[in-house]
Amino acid sequence: MKVRATQAIMECLLEQEVDTVFGYPGGTILNLYDELYHYQDRIHHVLTAHEQGAAHAADGYARSTGKVGVCFATSGPGATNLTTGIATAYMDSSPVVFITCNVSEGLLGKDSFQEVDITGIAMPITKATYLVRDPQTIPDVMRQAFAVAATGRPGPVLIDFLKNVTFLNTMIDYEFIPWDQNRGTDSIRHTLVEMIAQSERPLLICGGGVVRGRADQQFRTFAEKLDAPVAITVMGGGGFPGAHPLTTGMIGMHGSQASNVACNECDLLIAVGCRFSDRVALQPDTFASQAKIVHIDIDRSEIDKNVLTDHHIVGSAKRV
Repeated sequence: MKVRATQAIMECLLEQEVDTVFGYPGGTILNLYDELYHYQDRIHHVLTAHEQGAAHAADGYARSTGKVGVCFATSGPGATNLTTGIATAYMDSSPVVFITCNVSEGLLGKDSFQEVDITGIAMPITKATYLVRDPQTIPDVMRQAFAVAATGRPGPVLIDFLKNVTFLNTMIDYEFIPWDQNRGTDSIRHTLVEMIAQSERPLLICGGGVVRGRADQQFRTFAEKLDAPVAITVMGGGGFPGAHPLTTGMIGMHGSQASNVACNECDLLIAVGCRFSDRVALQPDTFASQAKIVHIDIDRSEIDKNVLTDHHIVGSAKRV
């Protein structure tokens, strides 16, 4: 059926089960806000005092709900004010779709008022960026953006619509397609079971992947079955109870003596959803050098990036 381009954007948000967006309006995105007014009974808008606040709020929403956060901002300074929030979501693997609007096609590339190449600026701190010039591509871009943000290692995605794409008289073809929640995971190998059986002093690290993957119950069952101490990273807070008898506290630069001593004396270190940052592995070359290291992470690029492992499994924490 034929719908307004801005209406298609809202309908795509509903496809993705979005019920809350955060943002701050401005000139180029006003057409989108005009459309949002007609959806206020289904999509709640949270107005912040600054675009950076909207970015962090959408990030926090994603972390607390497990859903993809959504943030609106206008062109130029509105878009660039998002960058700290985008970078935070990227570094902490938080799924957020940032939607901005740029100047019209005829003004693009001419240093026009409040024009900025936000897709180029955000490229190093997003999983993907999209510059939408053709309104007919709106449904495909929206669906792909949400899929990229939520699939695999979660992270932020930015969509920048040219202003002429959102003109209220622009009509496009649109068909409602329900969101598919199926997720693929890599196969799991049995080597880890053998390594656990051969170890005498295993240590678990609870990383941010346990929290992001909503795998706290599975991780707790795993830890209790092994009866192994659990050290927790900064991002892993909340993934394992701090008052649990197996908890040794935070690990690394700001960690407890118990966690760091355990890391130095274990014979098997199993890190789940941990990126081995410099806060945890201050000296990567000698980190837990006496132990066999196993890394479980949803992002293959994290494997052997900072700390070399003896075994790894690529997949979500909950599935593994």
